[in-house]
Amino acid sequence: MIKILGLNSYHGDSSACLVIDGKLISAVAEERFKREKHWSGLPIESIDYCLKEANLSIDDIDYIAVNRNPRANFLRKLIWTLIHQPSSRLIKNRAENLRKILTIKEDVLNYFNSKKKSIKVYYIEHHLAHAASTFFVSPFEESAILTIDGFGDFVSTLLAYGKGNKIYPIKRIFFPHSLGLFYLTITQFLGFWNYGDEYKVMGLAAYGKPVYLDKFRKILKLNKDGSGFKLDTSYFLHTSKGATSTWFNQKPVIDRMFSDKFVKEFGQPREPNSEITERDMNLAASLQALTEEIYFSLLNYLYKITKSKNICLAGGVALNSSANGKIFEKTPFKEIFIQPAASDDGGAIGAAFYLWNHILNQPRSFIMEHAYWGPRYSENEIELALKKNNLNYIKLEDDKLLPKVAQDIADGKIVGWFQGRAEFGPRALGNRSIVVDPRRKEMKDILNERIKRREWFRPFAPSILEEEVSSWFEINYPEPFMIKTYKWKEEKRNLVPAVVHEDGTGRLQTVSKKINPRYWQLIKEFQNLTGIPVVLNTSFNENEPIVNKPEEAIDCFLRTKMDVLVLENFYVSR
Repeated sequence: MIKILGLNSYHGDSSACLVIDGKLISAVAEERFKREKHWSGLPIESIDYCLKEANLSIDDIDYIAVNRNPRANFLRKLIWTLIHQPSSRLIKNRAENLRKILTIKEDVLNYFNSKKKSIKVYYIEHHLAHAASTFFVSPFEESAILTIDGFGDFVSTLLAYGKGNKIYPIKRIFFPHSLGLFYLTITQFLGFWNYGDEYKVMGLAAYGKPVYLDKFRKILKLNKDGSGFKLDTSYFLHTSKGATSTWFNQKPVIDRMFSDKFVKEFGQPREPNSEITERDMNLAASLQALTEEIYFSLLNYLYKITKSKNICLAGGVALNSSANGKIFEKTPFKEIFIQPAASDDGGAIGAAFYLWNHILNQPRSFIMEHAYWGPRYSENEIELALKKNNLNYIKLEDDKLLPKVAQDIADGKIVGWFQGRAEFGPRALGNRSIVVDPRRKEMKDILNERIKRREWFRPFAPSILEEEVSSWFEINYPEPFMIKTYKWKEEKRNLVPAVVHEDGTGRLQTVSKKINPRYWQLIKEFQNLTGIPVVLNTSFNENEPIVNKPEEAIDCFLRTKMDVLVLENFYVSR
C-alpha cells in the first residue's frame, strides 16, 4: 500500500488529507480543531486525525504532498523582484513563508517524534494542485479545467486539460493580474475585512445594479480573444507596496489592497458594521457582473481549445455559486464538477492526487461523491458529553426519531442536527447543520436574531431531495455540494420564501438517498407532513467554524436559542 499525506500548510484554510492506494480516506481543515476560521499554519491536529482514522502512525506514511512549490515560476519572481524592488517587510514576509514551507517534513516528524527519514516530500505547484483536486476526483475521463484564485506560486489562473491520469496546462495568468485579488479588493473596500468575506459581497450583489460595470471594465480588462485579462495596477497596492499576509498559526490577515486612486474614483470606503448604502450594493452588483463576464469568457475560450463537454473548476473563485449556476446558460459545457473544498483547503487532496496519478503514474480509481471525510464520534462519546453537561435526553431509533424531528421543523422549531462524519469544505451538508422550516418567511430573521447574527442581506440555503429538483428549479442538475445557485421556478417561490434570495435563486444542496440516506429520510418525513421536499439548511455554528465535536454542538445549543438538538440518535429539547 502507498500512503500519501496531502497538506495545505502555512496558508489560509490549512488542511490535511490521507490517500491510500489512490482512495481518499480522510480530509479535514485545521480550523475545525483550532476553532478559528480559515486558520493558517501547519495542520498538526488534522494530520493527527487523518492518521488515527486509518490506525496509522507518521512512520507508516510514504509520501508528503504539499500544494505549494516555492521553486515554481522562480525566474518570473526573481525578475519582478529585481525590477520593482519590493519593501524589506514584504521580502521578509515571503522569505519566512518560504522557510516554513521547505521545513514541513522536519516539523511534522519532530511533532510526532519520528526519526523516519525515508518519507519523501513533493511540492506541487499551487494551481496544478487545484486542478488535480477537481479533475482527478471527478467522474470524467477527460475534461477542460479552470482554476482561479488570488495568487499561488505567482499564478492566479490556470487553464488546462485533463485526460486519464495526466493534466496538461494550456495557459497561466501570472502576478500581478488576478480576478480573485480584484474581488478581494472590492470586498475590503465595502467594509468586509475578514479573510474569506467575498461570499458576503456575492450575496449583497443581488440587491444592487451594475452601474459601475463600465468603470470596472477599465480596471480589469478582458483580452479580445477571451483568453485572459489584465489589471490596471494603479488602482491596487500589491505591486507598489506589496501585499503582506500573516500565515503562521492564526487567522490570516491580508493588508489593504485598494490604492488612493481607487478611493478617488469611487469615494470613501465603507466602514465595517456601518450602514450599507445604494452605492455599496451597486459596487457589489458591478463586481459580480464583471466577475461573471471574465469567468464565462475564460470558460468559452477553454471550450474552443479543448472541445470537451466537461468542465472541472477549483480555486477560491470557483466557490462563486452565483456564477457557477449560470455556466450551462453562458457556455457550451454540458457537465460540471466542483468538489466541496474548492478553495485552498482542497489543495491538500489536489497535491496528494497529483502525486498519485500524474507523478507516480497510477490509474485513477476514485470519485468524490460526497463531502463527509471528517471526524465522527461514537454513541458513547456523545452520551458522555450529554451527561457532562447535565442535559436531559432520550434515545430513539430512526423510525421514531426522524418523524419526531420533522414535526419539530414543521412546528417552527430550530433544530441542531449532528450525525456521521464532518463535512470537508465550507458548507454544512446535512451532517453538521441547523435545519428549519423554509415555508416561514420570518425564519431568516429568527435565525439571525437567535443564533446566526448574520448580515441582513445574506441568504439561507435549501436542501432538497435530489429527485424533486426538476419540479422546483429551472435547472435540473445535481448539486450535492451547495456550490451553485439555480433559479427557483416562479410558482414555487412563495412556498419556501425563507430560502429564496432577492434575485429568485437558491444556493441548493441536492440530497441523494444513496449518499446521505438519513438526511434524505429526514427531508422526506418533512415532505410527508407538509408536501414540501425542502428544508432550510445552515451551518451548525455561531460566528465560528462549523462544529466538529459533540461538545461543540452542545455548547452552541446551550449558548443560543436553539430549540432541539439531535446528536445521532440522542434527542434533546428545551
